[in-house]
Amino acid sequence: MRRAFFSVPLLLLFATGPAFSDADGGPDFHFKGPFIQGGLVTGKAPPGSDLHFDGKPLRLSREGNFVIAFGRKAQERMQMTYRLPDGTSGALPLSIMQREYPVEKIEGLPAGKVTPSEADLARIRNENAALSKARRADTDAPLFITGFDWPVTGRVSGVYGSQRILNGKPRSPHSGTDIATAQGTPILAPADGIVAWRHPDMFFTGRTVLLDHGHGLFTVYAHLDRIDVAKGARVKKGDPIGTVGASGRATAPHLHWGISWFGTALDPEIVAGPMPKQP
Repeated sequence: MRRAFFSVPLLLLFATGPAFSDADGGPDFHFKGPFIQGGLVTGKAPPGSDLHFDGKPLRLSREGNFVIAFGRKAQERMQMTYRLPDGTSGALPLSIMQREYPVEKIEGLPAGKVTPSEADLARIRNENAALSKARRADTDAPLFITGFDWPVTGRVSGVYGSQRILNGKPRSPHSGTDIATAQGTPILAPADGIVAWRHPDMFFTGRTVLLDHGHGLFTVYAHLDRIDVAKGARVKKGDPIGTVGASGRATAPHLHWGISWFGTALDPEIVAGPMPKQP
């Protein structure tokens, strides 16, 4: 398999976001994370507030924790509206940094994995429908507040948002990050979560695990060699959930790691920050 990338390097931002306080004449809101396409921002508002982002209601934890995120093509200008427990209401304008994405060419894939048969297409539709249903959950536990670590370390062999050309044919943009590492490498839960779904053999992603981190935030782990967790199990950050493999549409051992918020794919490299140095 041959991969090629063509892109202007992306400058990633890993910083605490703005804080809006009573001293500024606004509510006491705090944000942490980069306001950039593919980014994830956690926030805290006065408990009992009513928040909307992009016109949709946000879930708040009992302590006022919430999360918002920005897809691959998020608009440059967005806003969050609020109503506080005392009846005060208003809007917070948000400026989202725009990005350019690379083109990724992958050659040498089996023809049937690039252009599936009619029977395989029916299987793919059923698998995707089941995965999408699992991702629609909106559990109230804010497990995301532990923050996210890398589930494995290795060479980043595929990047979020890239326009993929498989065996010379354009396909959908890449929805996560690929990390090339040895077969059998343990995969560790990057944050507290609940095993929302697992599958022993998806057409594209092979052995696959989905973790629910609350408030519509999920992570997915694909091409596994072995799955070590049961559906419904509660995992803590750092717990093993499986091992790296090459199941599904893969030509070498690697982990495809994806993060999504209500089905919108986010950039794991931005969410987790720089990968720690390998031993």
